[in-house]
Amino acid sequence: FFHLAGLYRVVGGIVSPVGDGYGKQGLVASKHRLAMARLALQSSDWVSVDDWESRQVDWTETAVTMRYHYGRIDAQYHHSKAPPTNERPASDVPQLKLLCGADFLDTFKVPGLWRDDHVEEVVGRFGLVCVSRGSLQPDRAIHESDLLSRHRQSIFLVREWVHNEISATEIRRALRRGHSVKYLLPDSVIDYIREHNLYTQDSEMKNKDVKLRPLTKQAIQD
Repeated sequence: FFHLAGLYRVVGGIVSPVGDGYGKQGLVASKHRLAMARLALQSSDWVSVDDWESRQVDWTETAVTMRYHYGRIDAQYHHSKAPPTNERPASDVPQLKLLCGADFLDTFKVPGLWRDDHVEEVVGRFGLVCVSRGSLQPDRAIHESDLLSRHRQSIFLVREWVHNEISATEIRRALRRGHSVKYLLPDSVIDYIREHNLYTQDSEMKNKDVKLRPLTKQAIQD
């Protein structure tokens, strides 16, 4: 979207699967999520899959993961180290931004899910690219949050005029019920899911009644 709008020259994209410790119900093992992401991106020459986040012993905060990736980008451009957390990235190093759907902005309002300083870092230091989704109103989410409003210039709202209503939740539901997901996923990914018997009724029960790790981790830190 940035490239087409002429705002930036996009040089790469990173897919970083969350660690197994996240605790979301139905979350399959990271080794499978990494394998499926790599299969899906075989034809891409600019989007890569990174396993650093999923290899961590504990769930890793988004801000920490972004620091790691920016540090690698910074090193590639011959800088000795990434700037301190409260500083913006150097102007001669590619910018790193978090790509999300409009529903992601609502997660900032969930009590205990985010630390305020991490929201400041992710939005203020790096920035968001937020893609419209259905009837959700990202402008309203920004307006209702003092923190997001303060960093409004770092949030890029992208209107997706050709609507894509494919939902990961609906795809997983279809798989659990034995319905076809042909043309919704690459054939290689569908074959992998069948081979490893993923997204079944039993796998959906994994982490049932388990609190998301962000909620328990922040409670300990507080």
